[in-house]
Amino acid sequence: MTQLSPPVPQPSPAAAHVEALLASYPDFPQPGILFRDLNPVFADAVAFRAIVDDLADQHRGQFDAVAGIEARGFLLAAAVGYAAQAAVLAVRKGGKLPGTVLTEEYDLEYGSARLELEVGQLPAGTRVLILDDVLATGGTIAATTRLIERAGYTLTGVGVVLELTELRGRERLGASAVHAIKSI
Repeated sequence: MTQLSPPVPQPSPAAAHVEALLASYPDFPQPGILFRDLNPVFADAVAFRAIVDDLADQHRGQFDAVAGIEARGFLLAAAVGYAAQAAVLAVRKGGKLPGTVLTEEYDLEYGSARLELEVGQLPAGTRVLILDDVLATGGTIAATTRLIERAGYTLTGVGVVLELTELRGRERLGASAVHAIKSI
């Protein structure tokens, strides 16, 4: 009797769209960096819907709010928040928010930066899902995780469209549950 090989898992519709539409730019924003551009993916209505559905479905029932990281994370958080009827938090680059803010400094693969979150937007203990476009070195998402926790919210997970596995960003996120639609 011949044994059949197990079926090869097929990429999700969202992952297939990312694979087909992702653009890459060598030496941007500086020499040695290979910039992965998801804008062509987001510009395709069918692909964008598949991404939003994937992120919402992977975490359905696990969050009350989504935190989008400036800038492309805003697109994802707004759409997933709408689809899931959840609150949306904006995690901004430093110096762009009024009032009382929490601040986290972090390192990028090509520099350093600062993120901020306004305090008191939601009740303590609110379950928050962090969304961003790319998980690279993990600095941005790790800083956002610290902001969410310092604000008194409960982090329930992280969702990204693309994970650049060679940069090992997941390692900086500790025990956080991470869902990446596409990993390269």
